This record gives sequence, structure tokens and C-alpha cells, in this order.
Amino acid sequence: MDRGERRSCSARRGLKRKLEDDFHGNLQSKHDLPLSSSPSPKKQNHQDLLAEIDSYVHLLNCSFSWSDSHRFESKRASHFFSELAKNEELVNLIVDGGAVPALVMHLQSPPDDGVLKPLEHEVEKGSAFALGLLAVKPEYQQLIVDAGALPHLVALLKRHKSGCNSRSLHSAVRRAADAITNLAHENSSIKSRVRVEGGIPPLVELLDSTDVKVQRAAAGALRTLAFKNDENKNQIVECNALPTLMLMLRSEDPAIHYEAVGVIGNLVHSSPSIKKDVLLAGALQPVIGLLNSCCSESQREAALLLGQFASADSDSKVHIVQRGAVPPLIEMLQSPDAQLREMSAFALGRLAQDSHNQAGIVQCGGIVPLLKLLDSKNGPLQHNAAFALYGLADNEDNVADLIKIGGVQKLEEGDFIVQPTKDCVAKTLKRLEEKIQGRVLNHLLYLMRVADKTVQRRIAIALAHLCSSEHHRRTFIDNNGLDLLLELLESSGIKQQQDGSRALYKMASKTTLLSPVDAAPPSPSPQVYLGEQYVNNSTLSDVTFLVEGRRFYAHRICLLASSDAFRAMFDGGYREKDAKDIEIPNIRWNVFELMMRYIYTGSVNVNLDIAPDLLRAADQYLLDGLKRLCEYAIAQDISVENVTLMYELSEAYNAISLRHSCILFILEQFDRLTSKPWYPRLIQRIVPEIREFFERVLTKPSLVEVTQE
Repeated sequence: MDRGERRSCSARRGLKRKLEDDFHGNLQSKHDLPLSSSPSPKKQNHQDLLAEIDSYVHLLNCSFSWSDSHRFESKRASHFFSELAKNEELVNLIVDGGAVPALVMHLQSPPDDGVLKPLEHEVEKGSAFALGLLAVKPEYQQLIVDAGALPHLVALLKRHKSGCNSRSLHSAVRRAADAITNLAHENSSIKSRVRVEGGIPPLVELLDSTDVKVQRAAAGALRTLAFKNDENKNQIVECNALPTLMLMLRSEDPAIHYEAVGVIGNLVHSSPSIKKDVLLAGALQPVIGLLNSCCSESQREAALLLGQFASADSDSKVHIVQRGAVPPLIEMLQSPDAQLREMSAFALGRLAQDSHNQAGIVQCGGIVPLLKLLDSKNGPLQHNAAFALYGLADNEDNVADLIKIGGVQKLEEGDFIVQPTKDCVAKTLKRLEEKIQGRVLNHLLYLMRVADKTVQRRIAIALAHLCSSEHHRRTFIDNNGLDLLLELLESSGIKQQQDGSRALYKMASKTTLLSPVDAAPPSPSPQVYLGEQYVNNSTLSDVTFLVEGRRFYAHRICLLASSDAFRAMFDGGYREKDAKDIEIPNIRWNVFELMMRYIYTGSVNVNLDIAPDLLRAADQYLLDGLKRLCEYAIAQDISVENVTLMYELSEAYNAISLRHSCILFILEQFDRLTSKPWYPRLIQRIVPEIREFFERVLTKPSLVEVTQE
């Protein structure tokens, strides 16, 4: 989780507003000009504004002394630029007008000739404030630094050591800290320059200031300087900032503890050794306490920090939970603030990776809000929720709770935004699948018998997706799971029908696979194949068929071995028994030829064009192997438009394999079929066949059972 990404633009705008509010709050004094005396940019045209900017730059450049008039004019000029810089559209004009060097010059005091110092700290404060506003635009950060601002800003920070405790000094120091914050924001080189210029030690000292606003400003600067800068982090810790930060965490002022938790978060980010120091300094309990803060920003930062603490080691995860973090984190999952939900899910996700915490999170009610977050269109939020659920699924005691509330359907049907989330969900389902055995399965089967109907159905759906085929008979036949799924299929609700259809299809796909030679029953007599060369060959032929007026030569021994129909024809009391020529009135030549080729060779290529007629012929002459080949070929052409006709074809010729293919297609393509007006009637028609299909498949002895027998 990147703190910089979350704080970039919004944080800068927030700081800009804070600077403006504080400035107005401290502006009026006996030496201040009324705000109305400052020119209003909105009332001026472009040329007039450029001219006025130029005049104030000139004023700053010519008034660097302690004289009353110079100090008064310098303050008026710095205030003008501060007011103007609040409008970001005018910042370019200020910079292009040469204001930056002039303002930087006034960050320092004029030469001290032992005279009185009117407006002491006031001009420096105004200049720092104006430069801080200009630095909101990243393209001007380096320009301001190159103009020499940093040494003067650091010197301003150090003025707190002068012993003076005036309001103007506190304001000047605060403005300097705020300007450093904006200059260093997301600029790694300037962060390092602040350290080189000696800016970190006075900022750490200012954390102990008696002025709350100075504390906030110093913490905000340290927070920025610590982000992704290891040298700065180490120096902040070496300057003994941690004890004061721990105290700030316990402050009742939301602005104070928000900045403190932000500093600590950036210190520990990707820094295991500092994370250890922070925990040893006693951060854990006050950070957990911030989960109940009235400040949502502090809650968010605290949750993120706890997630980072939880990544340290297993003991940290356990201690966080033991100290009461889970209930407020779960409550935060339901906040209207998306970032708050994301951070709490992040923390819970890390805590849930420890086996000691998993059941506790569930018992505190964590599953339902986490599942709801899977519906979010926010990718990171969705992923953090999925990761938390992945951890919870590792505990056998949580499996039934997850399934009872429909968690498996949520995971199966979710629309996940990024691939890592999809992978995480797939691993969660795999983890659940591995748990469905032993006492977990026994518990689920018990609930499937005694719980209310809604829970029973959810369990049946989940087990259809998750339990292995070796448990299917026990689950769906012995414990009536099949009845529950068929009830869903026959219900009036589309969602229930969809759930039942998907579950039945998933179960079928685990249980049986269709193939071109799908379990054709063996012939009662040993099969004899004369070979391709004897197909329609008069050599040794002892029977002739008349098909569409053409003679087809055959051999009785081959026909007798092929099916009961030909054995009845030649060994029974039919007139064909002794006939030399046998007329075949209802089969086309090419169909008959292909059928005979199968009889002589045991295999043929069945194309779709001829498959229906060949199926009818194979059914007529009881050629079960050829029927399976035809059924498989026809099954490849099943579509939404023709599935009803295909099902009728399977019924007409007792094509069991084709019928099962139709059933599987209907179950798989629920979403496409449900809009058809004939779909409800079709479902009612095939439900008995679906039941028969699954009862036959699920009660069939497994290969292991057959081998053991």
C-alpha cells in the first residue's frame, strides 16, 4: 500500500487550504493592513496584473532593511503574493515575474545594526507562506530550492531556540515547516537536501513545541521527509523522535495524532528494523486506540499501520488481535468512506494470515462485510477483501460459516477487476475444496439435513462446486443434496434456477466426461471384423442387400457377429433367413454403406451431415457402438436454437449419450436459454431425466470399488 499515492493531490490541496486558513486567522495585528487594501486580481486585466507583480517584486528587492517603512512595505508585498498564489492559475505569472528570488531573500532577517526590529518574524512568515503556496506546483519546487530557500527555511526552524515565545515566532516557524513539506512533496532529491541542510533535527525538536500548530507542522514535514527515504528515516529515529511521537499518538487533538500516525507509518514502511523500534517504543496500543478516533483520517492511517505491523511477524499479528483491534476494524469495513474500508480490509487481510486469528475474526462478524466488499468497483479494496477471505478460509472452523452465508456463490460469481484478485479468489476456492472432508464435510452434511431451507440449498450448491467426486454419492444421494439442487432448478426465481443449474453442471463435469466411444456395451458374441477390403465385395459374399435399387454384397458371418438385429434376421424365423437378396427400403445408400463399413472395420468417421440418419440406422440394427459415435458427432452441433430438437432426437432413438449431452448443455447455457419462452417447459420436461442421469452416474461403482471386488 503506497501512502504517497493516497496523499498526493488531495494532501497538497488540503495543506494549501490549511495554510490559507491559518494565515487569515493570524493576519490581523496592529501592524497589519486590512485585507481590503490588497489588490484584487479578479478586478484586473492581464497587463495590469503583470505590472503590479513587477512593482511588488521591485518593492521587495528595495526594502531589505529594519526600517519601519521597509518592513511595512515588505510585509505588504509578501501578503500580496500570498493572496495571489492562492489562485493556482496565477502562480505562473508570479514566478515568471521574478517573485521567487525576492521572496527567498526575505526568508532571512535584514542585517542587524543594533536597531529596533519592527515586525520581527512577520515578513519572514509571509515570505515562507507565499513560497509554500508556490511550491504546491511540482514544477516550481526545484526553482525555489535553487534560489537558496532551504538554508533560510532551516534557519527559521531554529529560531525557536532564541527563547522568544511570541505568536509571530511560532507562526514563522510553522510557515517554514509547511513550506518544507510542500517543497519536498514527492521529490526525493529535495528530501535529501533538507537532511543535508540540517533540517531534520530542528523539526524533531519542534515536536515538543508548546504551540499545537507548530507540532502539527513539524510532524507534517517529517512525514513527507520520511516517505521512501531511508537516510531521512534513520536520522529521524536517531534524533529520538519516537518517544514524542508516541505521546502525540495519545493526543486528544485529532490533527496531532493524525500527523503522528502518518509519520510513524512512513517510518516503518519497508523498514523492518524501524518497525521493530517503533513497536518496542510502545506504538501498538495507542495505534489500536486510534481505530476509534473521531477523525476518519486517523482511523485510516492507524488501520494501514496495523497492517504493516502485522507483516512483521506472527507474534505481532496475535498481539494486535489480543489488544482488541478486530471489532473496530470490522466496524470500519462498513464505513461509507471507501478508503477507510480499504485500509481496514488491508489490516484484516494481514491479520487473517495467522491461524490463531482466523476464527476470531469470523466470530466477530468479519465474513459478511468482507464478502460485500467483493462487489466493490474499487480494485485495491476488492483485492484486500479477497486476500482477507483467503486467510480466513485456511481455518477448518470457518468453512461452514463461509458456506452458510453464501460465500462460495459470491466467490464463484464475482466480477473481479484485476488479475491478482482473480488469482486470489481461485486460491481461496481451492483452499476450501481441500477442506471439504472429514469433520468439515460431516458438519456440512449435518447442516444440510437440519438447517433451514435457504442454508441447506447454499450448502448443496457449495458442495457441488467444492467436494471431490469420491464424496458425491454420500452428499447428493445419501443426504439428498441432489433433491435440493433440483428444487432450485424447478423454482420460479431466476437466480435460484441459475444457482441450481450451475451447481448441477459443475457436479456433472467432475463426475463424467463425454468421449467418442462413451461406454458402448460390449457385444454378447466375440466381435469379428473382416476388414476394409471386404466391404461391398462379392468375393465369398453369401448375402446381397438391395438399397435404392443397387446391390450391396455382404457376408453373413460378419453380420451375425455385429448385433442382435442381424442374428435375429438370419438365425430366427424371419423370411430374410434364407433369402439371397434382402431389400432395405428405408435407408439411403451412403448411410447403409457407412453402417456396413463400421460393421466390417469397427470404426468410421461420422460427419454431422449424415449423423442423424446414421443414428436412426444404428438404432434400428442395434449397433450400440455406432450409435455412440453418431451421438457424439451430433452433440458437437448442439446450440441454443436446436437443443430442443436434439433432445427430441435423443428420445426418438433412445440415444442416452446424446440426451445427456443435451442436459449438460442446458445446464451450462442457462444464461442464454433462460430468455427463451419455451425454457420453463423444457426444464419441467427434463428434470426427471436429470435426476435419472445423476442417480445413475453417482451410484455407479468407482474404478477403485470395482478393482477391490
